Amino acid sequence: MKNLLFPALLLLGWSLSQAQTVRFKTNLGDIDVELLPSSAPRTVENFLKYMNDGSYNNSLVHRSVKDFIWQGGGYKLDGTTVKEIAAKDPVVNEYRESNIRGTIAMAKLDGNPNSATNQWFFNLNNNNASNLDRQNGGFTVFGRVKSESLAIMDKIAAVNVPANHPLASPFNEMPLQNWTSGTPNTSHYIIVQSVGIAVEAIPPSISDNGVITASGFGAFRTAAPGSYLEIYGNNFADVTRGWESSDFTAAGRAPTSLEGVSVTVGGQRAFVNFVSPTQVNVQVPSTVALNTTLPLVLTARGQVSQTIPIQIRARQGGLLAPASYKVGDRQFVYAARANGAPTSPTDGVSGGETIILYGSGFGAVSPFSFDFAGQIVPAAYSLGSPATFTIGGQQATPRYQGLIPGLVGVYQFNIDVPMGLEAGPQRLEVTQAGTPIEQTLWIAVK
Repeated sequence: MKNLLFPALLLLGWSLSQAQTVRFKTNLGDIDVELLPSSAPRTVENFLKYMNDGSYNNSLVHRSVKDFIWQGGGYKLDGTTVKEIAAKDPVVNEYRESNIRGTIAMAKLDGNPNSATNQWFFNLNNNNASNLDRQNGGFTVFGRVKSESLAIMDKIAAVNVPANHPLASPFNEMPLQNWTSGTPNTSHYIIVQSVGIAVEAIPPSISDNGVITASGFGAFRTAAPGSYLEIYGNNFADVTRGWESSDFTAAGRAPTSLEGVSVTVGGQRAFVNFVSPTQVNVQVPSTVALNTTLPLVLTARGQVSQTIPIQIRARQGGLLAPASYKVGDRQFVYAARANGAPTSPTDGVSGGETIILYGSGFGAVSPFSFDFAGQIVPAAYSLGSPATFTIGGQQATPRYQGLIPGLVGVYQFNIDVPMGLEAGPQRLEVTQAGTPIEQTLWIAVK
């Protein structure tokens, strides 16, 4: 009978040539790593022992060196207490693969090539190879980060390591997020919540008729540059969240990827506003082609959806009119008073009053050189093609039409309600560039 060289691997369903993927689930996102049992069989077996007994669950990234590595596997949380992870017998060094960017390797003691136990590190820079491939017998690389996970690896690497660190060795190079002073706590730590076999990703799927403009602004099937789109389907993001200030660049540019989800319209990356398992909201770039049908594609976890055609025109304006403002078969517009207080279908506007309406998809602004999509608006920019408004058939005087400073791609219309209107529901009609918007809207008049 033949002796099995690595029985533990075979019992787990592994062969020496298999390249299986494990997932590091962290509080900053997931990192998928393809293990390399052909190159480092003993090291992979050793890593799997720790993974399978839960040693790495709730473990800490306890060391990070800029443009070099970040390291974990040595310490974990027990409640709020940091404890050392018990080390098993060391593993024989198996240096074969180079320590280039996006690889994971075992840490070990200086001067002892065969001393690796539980700690590992991610290589952040291709230049590491010139040092780590030659030092201490070479550091054993046993996995490669999947390309779609590199952004999370870099996100963790970007967390600040304080110059005057509040913690003593071995935690004096620990990255601490949002820490300013005092004793760090668990909210400041980068935590590896679990490590386990990654389930095969299922491609995202967009539902039939699953792409519309923002539902509160008309839910149209046709969009315009700067329109917000709602995309419905399955297998999108693993979490539910909207964009946050930390997702924007220093110059105020909106993210084109959120939690591993991105969308292209006509090959151009849209700005991702919201993600969840079944819905993604994006803003259409201002530079897409006009008066044509463009392909929309959603990518999640490196998997690509089917292509959805969407028609794009220069303007597809819609006013904020939420479902809660529908009474019977009449859809009332959301209007705010000059002091910001909302009107309602039962608390209407008065003649001579200035009201504020909110819109999406009204197109370019003046000056036309301003990119009106995908960035926080720094100042008031007037609508390039002004709209006209009537209430109850009478002309309403606009005071301002344009983007709202401090927001991304939301329009504001300040208009004066005409005098002499009959009390009760009145039609609100909006025309832009000679074409009425597609909503049928009402507004209550006192």
